[in-house]
Amino acid sequence: EGELVPARSSSAEEWDSSDKLAAVTQAAGLNGADLGAYCRERGLYPQQLARWRQAAEYANGLDAPSMADQKELQRKNQELIRQNRRLERELQKKEKALAVYSA
Repeated sequence: EGELVPARSSSAEEWDSSDKLAAVTQAAGLNGADLGAYCRERGLYPQQLARWRQAAEYANGLDAPSMADQKELQRKNQELIRQNRRLERELQKKEKALAVYSA
């Protein structure tokens, strides 16, 4: 919409994550005086920006799986799906054979 901050009148802590990230990226290269002016224009505190930046950094921290980890998990998942299908087919065959001998 061309807005630098949300047009709604909610407090900055109620902004959604994309608005907070936009504010963090816009303020990333600002020095002390410019950062203060940026915050005053938008009704923010520098501490809020620092907290939001830290939250964004932790969002992809050590606990986040890497692409290689994700591919390995996906490969293992596909392997388990194939194994499950094979076992289901085997169970159906055994159930049919048991039904024949039971009758």
